[in-house]
Amino acid sequence: MQLPTQLLRRKPDTHKGDFGHILILAGSVRFSGAGVLASHAAMRSGAGLVTLGVPKGLNSSIVKIKPREVMTLPLDQTSRGNLSLSAYSKIKEFYNNIDVAVLGPGLDQEYSTQRLIIKLISEMNKALVIDADALNALAKHKDYLIKIKGKTRPAIITPHPGEMSRLTGVGIKILQKERKRIASKFARDFGLTVVLKGNDTVVADSRGRMYINKTGNPGMATAGSGDVLSGIIAAFLGQGLEAFIAAKCAVYIHGLAGDLAAKEKTQLGLIASDIIDKIPQAIKMCS
Repeated sequence: MQLPTQLLRRKPDTHKGDFGHILILAGSVRFSGAGVLASHAAMRSGAGLVTLGVPKGLNSSIVKIKPREVMTLPLDQTSRGNLSLSAYSKIKEFYNNIDVAVLGPGLDQEYSTQRLIIKLISEMNKALVIDADALNALAKHKDYLIKIKGKTRPAIITPHPGEMSRLTGVGIKILQKERKRIASKFARDFGLTVVLKGNDTVVADSRGRMYINKTGNPGMATAGSGDVLSGIIAAFLGQGLEAFIAAKCAVYIHGLAGDLAAKEKTQLGLIASDIIDKIPQAIKMCS
């Protein structure tokens, strides 16, 4: 695949603000690394600025493990250490600074956190990448899917088969047999772009376009791999690609980086951070 020129050619007088500011709302006590992986992947994929929004109790530990280039935004948390609905006002203020938001990696499914995510999805008019526990929140509040369709912003969802099953109500066995049809119908029904992950990842949008990815390998079925993909998608959106092209290119680069990493680490030994390390090489191969 040849990547779009706007990803590969930068004018001499550009600055970091030209390449997108990504806000990643992620992390909980159990899943503190998810946002770190997504933010690192976004930086390696060309994002100009990345801010990681986390429960304030995690901020000091996140600072120790995140890439130095990534900023943090400590936010109100629940008694269990997850993002709280009361964080909404601070996030809303910060939204004026960003171009793309990633919602979901490692957030947990506490009620207050889910209410925060649903409120953000329904009220904020920024480009969205919706993943992981943000998808689980949507599955429990399906009426808000209609509110996605009513927005002018691009929205990309990145479900694995289990998450897609919960969103659609279709059993996993049937879903896996009809991945292309179900992804395409869901994209049209709700006016968004669907990245249905798995072997031969399907990318479908509301205009009827579809792409079936052929890069990647079974070694990528490992914790954090989906967080890496969300970061790449967000970075490409932030650099001005429209949603379908951003998702298509990100899925290809993610899989190719995984293939390069597997050659070095083996499929058995592959971990998500290995994929991040190979993103620049994968991009170079597509330039």
